[in-house]
Amino acid sequence: MNRRSKVLVLDDEPNIGLSLRLILEGEGFAVAIAHSVAEFHALRASARAHVYLLDVRLPDGNGIDVLRMLRQSNDPTPVVMISGHATVRDAVEATRSGAFDFLEKPLARDRVLLVIRNALDRSDLERENARFRELLGDGPKMIGASPAFRRAVDEATQVARSDVSVLLTGESGTGKELLAAHIHRESPFAANAFIKVNCAAIPNDLIESELFGHEKGAFTGAAAARRGRFELADGGSIFLDEVGDLQEASQAKLLRVLQDGEFQRLGSERSMRVSVRVISATNRDLDTLVGEGRFRRDLFYRLRVVPIRVPALRERLEDIRALAEYFLADHCKRNNFRSKRIGDEVIPILERYDWPGNVRELRNTIERMAILSTGDEIPATSIPLEIRVPSRPRASHLQETRDVAERDRIVQALEQSNWNVSGAARALGIERTHLHKRLRALGLSRDS
Repeated sequence: MNRRSKVLVLDDEPNIGLSLRLILEGEGFAVAIAHSVAEFHALRASARAHVYLLDVRLPDGNGIDVLRMLRQSNDPTPVVMISGHATVRDAVEATRSGAFDFLEKPLARDRVLLVIRNALDRSDLERENARFRELLGDGPKMIGASPAFRRAVDEATQVARSDVSVLLTGESGTGKELLAAHIHRESPFAANAFIKVNCAAIPNDLIESELFGHEKGAFTGAAAARRGRFELADGGSIFLDEVGDLQEASQAKLLRVLQDGEFQRLGSERSMRVSVRVISATNRDLDTLVGEGRFRRDLFYRLRVVPIRVPALRERLEDIRALAEYFLADHCKRNNFRSKRIGDEVIPILERYDWPGNVRELRNTIERMAILSTGDEIPATSIPLEIRVPSRPRASHLQETRDVAERDRIVQALEQSNWNVSGAARALGIERTHLHKRLRALGLSRDS
């Protein structure tokens, strides 16, 4: 237990607050006292507490209602209820609503300390168990041995050891979120929170509140202060998926966080500081958005300190067998199905398909096949018709394969010439002007 753990008390009786302060501060705890529900929300929003002590009866509310609100907002902080007029019904209701324990007034010093320490110990244990579950199998699995995929994973593992910002690019469904989770798990921030934000799924008028939080009354419906995702990620990592969808005002605030570690909640003039590792992802061409003035150039370079391209599934067809077998086993385990195997004739058919939806489409397909197959072996006839007899032309796949091969060859020549375009052109046996043209077409630059 951290001896500077903070306890936030909600009780309208001054003598109770003073008594708890003397008991807890004498044992090395930091203590904050709120005398009303409104004051409690303000103190909770301003700084993180490790334990809440809530009185049941309050001048402007009910402690059990506050407890329910905390659980509905996914606040994992342990809650201990206190009351001078407790009934069995109160205690049962508090326990059902998620209270760790129930203290009766007058408060006994030893009982208070025991309950607080037990609450902290269980909170620590729950966090450690979650960490072990991640390490022992529930964490992200990097499945695949193809050169294109292993290159992305190796780059992610290497950059994870630092605190720099990472930009993951690639088509939708390629597994950018999975790679972001891998970066967090391999980083010095792994013991702390990994907060995910889908920038495209949040309405434009709410994105700033989601990212940076808001004060009570900041806008219609803001009934209480709320911490944003950056506050929740303090000390850990934040994953900004579809970052290219951020509006200009949010881009400016995000830039300030990246530059100074500071931001302001909506409706507040007070700056807050956080230390957060930022991992972002997009399936859009940010270079084009920058050129069109729709994405800030300075933010683009802040986010793309280390860019990592996640390959499409059609670029790593040799990984389909391993992925399909993993998805099948996972599906059977989650749904308590008996184990099934994939028929020998299935994989070659899957490898001939382009997979426009990438790994996500493959997973959905395997689960569909598992559900519709009655035997222990999944036959080729269970493969959806649009995959068995694809109508998509292969030209796009062939062109992409050529582009990838050309890109790798050009990058190798540029690296060998220390990014001297004339020297690389000579090594490739092409005109310098033609190489410049191909660099633009392939989106290659020294910091790409």
